[in-house]
Amino acid sequence: MADKLKITLVKSPIGAIPKHRATVAALGLRKLNKTVILPNNGATQGMVQQVRHLVKVEEV
Repeated sequence: MADKLKITLVKSPIGAIPKHRATVAALGLRKLNKTVILPNNGATQGMVQQVRHLVKVEEV
């Protein structure tokens, strides 16, 4: 298992429920097609699981 995750916002959170919009913002994703690299831990995995329909995840 990789120690980092590369997370890219591929779908706009505008139509998503407010909780999902807040999760996307908490991941540090502000604009479409922007990427952040975060540690692969339980908290990050849980956030990604919640908004998996809006993001693309790769192991780094």
